[in-house]
Amino acid sequence: MARIGLYGGTFDPIHHGHLISARSLAEQLDLERVYLIPAARPPHKPNNVMTPVEDRLEMARRAVAGDSLFEVSDIEARRDGPSYTIDTVQRARESFGKDAELFWFIGGDSLPELPGWHRVRELVERVTIVTATRTGWRHPTASRLAEAVGDEAARRLLSNCVATPSIGISATEIRRRRSEGRSVRYLTPQVVVEYIEAHGLYQ
Repeated sequence: MARIGLYGGTFDPIHHGHLISARSLAEQLDLERVYLIPAARPPHKPNNVMTPVEDRLEMARRAVAGDSLFEVSDIEARRDGPSYTIDTVQRARESFGKDAELFWFIGGDSLPELPGWHRVRELVERVTIVTATRTGWRHPTASRLAEAVGDEAARRLLSNCVATPSIGISATEIRRRRSEGRSVRYLTPQVVVEYIEAHGLYQ
């Protein structure tokens, strides 16, 4: 039975923190493959100006080229409307079949926000949500999650919190440094740095 990780995000740009966390989760969960899924129109950022999804897809592809663990999916880029996770999970289920075990990765800051996600009660039944945690992270109360998804699903969410290496890198920091004319070397793979520079991104 295939065990597959699904990692959605804006990836604007993808960086070492994303990749280290994803590999850590994959190893601890014994996953065969991790699909990186850049969001085309994230519903929680409706007014944000983002780098075109084609650029974000290409940076992700370059970042993981030659690594058999990762693959980049344009599943959300090919779909109209907001990039709701439930829709992506349903498409993934159609692609991988009913017997595949699917795991959706989120960061520790996303778990408290989960009750506000689109069709969240259905989502938690269709995919195993795994939260990547860092040192010092504090989980939300079970009662708040239970109000949105039910007691049993809330217990599953809290039991699927997995410690990953603490990497102090953010896409926001990379964009800020670029806008200030400062180096972003070592924050993201060198092939991504070269793409950013060649296309004049984040200036």
